[in-house]
Amino acid sequence: MPAPPLVVIADPVDPGALQVLAKGPCRVVDASGDPATLPTLMETAWGLVVRSRTKVTETLLSHAPQLRVVARAGVGVDNVDLKAATARKVLVVNAPTAATTSVAELTVTFALLLVRDLYGAIQATKGGAWKRGLHGTELAGKTVGLVGYGRIGREVARRLRPFGASIVAFDPLLPRSPDETPLVPLDELLARSDIVSLHAALTPENHHLLNAERLARLRRGAYIINVARGALIDEEALLAALTSGQVAGAALDVFEPEPPTRTALLTHPKVVATPHLGASTPEAQNRAGVQVAEELLRLLRGEEPLYLVNTEVRAPP
Repeated sequence: MPAPPLVVIADPVDPGALQVLAKGPCRVVDASGDPATLPTLMETAWGLVVRSRTKVTETLLSHAPQLRVVARAGVGVDNVDLKAATARKVLVVNAPTAATTSVAELTVTFALLLVRDLYGAIQATKGGAWKRGLHGTELAGKTVGLVGYGRIGREVARRLRPFGASIVAFDPLLPRSPDETPLVPLDELLARSDIVSLHAALTPENHHLLNAERLARLRRGAYIINVARGALIDEEALLAALTSGQVAGAALDVFEPEPPTRTALLTHPKVVATPHLGASTPEAQNRAGVQVAEELLRLLRGEEPLYLVNTEVRAPP
């Protein structure tokens, strides 16, 4: 009798994912604590579960002749060579809804920190200063431009409207707005917005989407939020715009590269920097792990996955 398919856990995932997989007709090996064992395990692996640490490269795939599915316990699949996986007919699935709430809440937190200039006030007070007087402005009445209007962008809009903010969005993939938010060209969004918040996937076409030329088109004194991917912004151009006052402040959860290396940007007094923690809540991590585990069980049952990334590979393994 053949052994059940082997699912390898390459990166730490929420225990809920392991509990779901335990219900399936598969063997599960958790290699997250000993990455050195991964190459050997891949020789017989049917499924591979990763977060962001493990890079699913052409080389890794070439050592996995029985691999049929890569499950990314998160939204972005930057660490997976989609072209190589597709060529080998390896399905790639993810958990696109898992972090929506956590990232949307972080975005709103950043918006409030920036417009009220709270980061500087917090640092000064903790350092012993007592600087009162006028400090920042209100979020009410501000125009927030969302670059990318998918699940997260729409949740950000839903949370910002009760503050009295106006929302505009740019998303070339949407033929029409799914709600009352106006879809506008990017240049118009930059010119109109007091806050520009990035929620787009990183593709070759939008690498350094906010470059020096586009930052110059911003309304002077606007704020930038990036909770998507670091390479959407030309960081040298952003630093120059912060220094000149063209950009009044930036809140960055993502960088190019990671960990970040541009010390001048990190230490700039108008930059709020966090270590790519948008999805780092227990709730988001539980949803991510459970969603991809359920995807694997669907495939084991011969069903179509719900969250297939490389749709060119249609048939379940």
